[in-house]
Amino acid sequence: MDEEYDVIVLGTGLKECIISGLLSVDGLKVLHMDRNDHYGGESSSLNLTKLWKRFKGNDSPPEHLGISKEYNVDMVPKFMMANGALVRVLIHTSVTKYLNFKAVDGSFVYNNGKIHKVPATDVEALKSNLMGLFEKRRARKFFIYVQDYEEDDAKSHEGLDLTKVTTREVISKYGLEDDTVDFIGHALALHRDDSYLDEPALDTVKRMKLYAESLARFQGGSPYIYPLYGLGELPQAFARLSAVYGGTYMLNKPECKVEFDESGKAYGVTSEGETAKCKKVVCDPSYLPEKVKKVGRVARAICIMKHPIPDTKDSHSVQIILPKKQLKRKSDMYVFCCSYAHNVAPKGKFIAFVSTEAETDKPEIELKPGIDLLGPVEETFFDIYDRYEPINNPEEDSCFLTNSYDASTHFETTVKDVLSLYNKITGKELDLSVDLNAASATEQEAA
Repeated sequence: MDEEYDVIVLGTGLKECIISGLLSVDGLKVLHMDRNDHYGGESSSLNLTKLWKRFKGNDSPPEHLGISKEYNVDMVPKFMMANGALVRVLIHTSVTKYLNFKAVDGSFVYNNGKIHKVPATDVEALKSNLMGLFEKRRARKFFIYVQDYEEDDAKSHEGLDLTKVTTREVISKYGLEDDTVDFIGHALALHRDDSYLDEPALDTVKRMKLYAESLARFQGGSPYIYPLYGLGELPQAFARLSAVYGGTYMLNKPECKVEFDESGKAYGVTSEGETAKCKKVVCDPSYLPEKVKKVGRVARAICIMKHPIPDTKDSHSVQIILPKKQLKRKSDMYVFCCSYAHNVAPKGKFIAFVSTEAETDKPEIELKPGIDLLGPVEETFFDIYDRYEPINNPEEDSCFLTNSYDASTHFETTVKDVLSLYNKITGKELDLSVDLNAASATEQEAA
């Protein structure tokens, strides 16, 4: 411990482990510590006994639910966009060799009380039962515009400067109805509120293109992939990467107190009477609670079932987005489902999660619209947790804190946070211009 490091990372949540791996690959000397005796922090995966103990207070789950060790239940369930930033990070760092992926079966949106497949291309728009005949034609034209749009090809812009024109203005050009705008914005572009409508349209068009490109990548029913054995594998994979490049790991280290000099800059971390010195500290909000503010809460239900979600074409893995307007809420609701096909539950068992930004103290009532879509449920666990964001200035105190995980069931916001933090720590952008087609490990496993 009595060494000096470039960076000390506290907490082995997914974000912290990705940062640790990236910094180690860059040649920085990294010490990674955690007060827990296991990897994953808030984003760990639990077996049934641990899940039962955490939510029910004892470690004796009923036998009919199956063998405990065959469960890997994510505490922060999220799918990865097949062409997205996290996959690019995995390939950039060669972490793919530690993991096996499987394509996610379905991507759906809730509209007028029913579940519909999310149409992502002009062909799917024509087939979709989300829209009437004339709306399908209008939507098809809009999708063709998005598919053909190339930032560096003015001919594809149709006279629109998407860095200045708002999304609302582009959509009005095609005369799309509110329900269509709703699923495009929330289920395709994955915006979490409607502020995007009055912002430059380029971001939304890029998000839609990413969705369509990801969908095309594995020719599956969704643009998402998910690791076998759950997301708990990801922090461990990045921890292995860090270790390969000289990173040092210490679990089960009590306290982990960050030390500050007279000017308020972090200079080390003390645990069990020893202080390791460093230039910078990276941590999750729980290690420096005085440097974060509460920005919201996530309400979540974890449900164990013995069948796929109805009306999802018997999908073993699926995301359903319930846009806020459909529920007359302030925020979207998300349904995530995976099963024994991903080695996260015993044969015949399915695990569904329903999550949203909490607006009340009663998750049982608040999450009902999502839970009602699941059909019969064997067991349900309810949870509410606080979300935090840093309020400190890293230039002044050398502390770099991650945000808490939001309610969304995809990784796009998570990776955005990681890449922003990486930029603040190193002063450079991470080069993610990898050739995804050359990434045979991910390609073959997810096919």
